[in-house]
Amino acid sequence: QVQLVESGGGLVQAGGSLRLACVASGSIFSAYVMGWYRQAPGKQRELVAAMSSGGSTNYADSVKGRFTISRDNAKSTVYLQMNSLKPEDTAVYYCRGNLYPAEYWGQGTQVTVSS
Repeated sequence: QVQLVESGGGLVQAGGSLRLACVASGSIFSAYVMGWYRQAPGKQRELVAAMSSGGSTNYADSVKGRFTISRDNAKSTVYLQMNSLKPEDTAVYYCRGNLYPAEYWGQGTQVTVSS
């Protein structure tokens, strides 16, 4: 069983930055594909960024050039650095870890960007 705990959300003005962190416990973190997803009110949950165990990354087009995903396997932590935030980035951000067929989600952290 893996537990994921996110932190770092909050309220920020447009153009500002936030860094989210997700700490994993309970399994071999380095083997997992780690990702950040978000869900805005009335919308489906969507992929923001993901990083494989080998370090390959994938980003949603809407965040390319503004967000950066990284991981520290020694700390069992994945980060999401968010720069140049926009009001449309407002959502609950979730951490996801998967190593087929297992899949785990964090509880989410709210990010609100004011205009």
